[in-house]
Amino acid sequence: MSAASRLARLAGVYRSYISAPWQVGLAGPQRVIFAVYDKADELKLRAQIEEFAIATREAGHSWQLIDVTNTFPEWMAAHRYRESYFDDPASLEGLGKGQIDGFVSSLTATIKTQLEKGADASTLTAILGVGALFGVAKVSGLVEEVAPAVLGRLLVFFPGEYADNNYRLLDARDGWNYLAVPLLAAEH
Repeated sequence: MSAASRLARLAGVYRSYISAPWQVGLAGPQRVIFAVYDKADELKLRAQIEEFAIATREAGHSWQLIDVTNTFPEWMAAHRYRESYFDDPASLEGLGKGQIDGFVSSLTATIKTQLEKGADASTLTAILGVGALFGVAKVSGLVEEVAPAVLGRLLVFFPGEYADNNYRLLDARDGWNYLAVPLLAAEH
C-alpha cells in the first residue's frame, strides 16, 4: 500500500471515529487516541494534517494542534548549562534511560498550559512530532502525565507500530501497553 493510500485510509478511519458522539465521563486515558502510521510517512502526514482538522471541525469539535517537534532543541537552547551539556552530553540527567527529566517536566507543563488555555470538553487536542522525542522523552510517560488534564480528546500522531495492544515508537524500542484507542493507517 502506498503512503498516500495509507494516509487516506488513516484520515478516513479518523473521520469515522471522530464523527461518532463522544462518550461523557471517561477517565483521562480513555480520552486518548493514537493515530498510528508508518514512520516513513511523517512528511506526507504533516502535509495532510489539515484534513484531520477539517474532519474534527465538521464533527462539531474544536481543533487544537500542539507540535512538539522543536521542543527539545528550543529547551536546550534556553538552558543555562547548555554549553556544558554540549561538551559532555552524557551529563544530561536521565540520558541513559532515554529520558531527560528536566525536559520532560518542562514539556509536560507546556502542554498542560496549552490545554488549560484553549481546550474545553468539545476540543480535540492533537500532538504532532512525537518522533522527535525519541531518546529524550518517553511518549508513554508524557501521555500518562497530560491525559488527566484533557477535557475533550487527545490525539497523538504516532509514527510507529501497534500490535497486540502494544505501541512501538519508530519501530525501534520495546513497546508499552496503553489504553488509548488505536487508529491504524495500514490494514492489520
